[in-house]
Amino acid sequence: MTKRPIFITGIGTGVGKTIVSAILVEKLKADYWKPVQSGELDNSDTMLVRSLISNEQSLFHEEAYRLSQPLSPHQSAALDGIRIDLDKIILPNTENQLIIEGAGGLMVPLNDKDLMIDLIKKLDAEVVLVSKNYLGSINHTLLSAEILKTRNIPIRRLIFCGETNQSSEEVIFKQTGIPIIRIPFFNKLNKASIKEFSDQLIY
Repeated sequence: MTKRPIFITGIGTGVGKTIVSAILVEKLKADYWKPVQSGELDNSDTMLVRSLISNEQSLFHEEAYRLSQPLSPHQSAALDGIRIDLDKIILPNTENQLIIEGAGGLMVPLNDKDLMIDLIKKLDAEVVLVSKNYLGSINHTLLSAEILKTRNIPIRRLIFCGETNQSSEEVIFKQTGIPIIRIPFFNKLNKASIKEFSDQLIY
């Protein structure tokens, strides 16, 4: 591994981590890896990102855990009769930039002891934190940034998906100092729209 991996995490579920992952994979011609897929095995995030990528350089690495239920990973794993073991989640062998997509937010439990943030620390990754503007998102974003700071995990970018709220974003930037990128809603989500936006993105 020649470049520090970039871990895409969010302030919660459904904030746009997979779309951000696709954009950065295309922009950087990076590899993609989702260590833990919880549910949707026939329509996984890996499958979606692969369907949105135009370049021929990116590789898509197999998940470490494929869990059958669309629940928190610890619960889905328990229902499948297994326990997620961080020692068995090993970085793929690649010399390319690696984009890693998490499941849910930072404090999502993987087992009875470890959280998603523990996996980020183990993988020695830097973070792209994905946010979305809604009532309460300032609090969720600042809490996420603060816990990453306390664990000495670097935050490379803060990305807002969807509708812009300049007032909220200004408060968050003043409090964190993290560089902000804005990603709009996509009327058409396909290879062409992802490539067009990634070509314009300054990262």
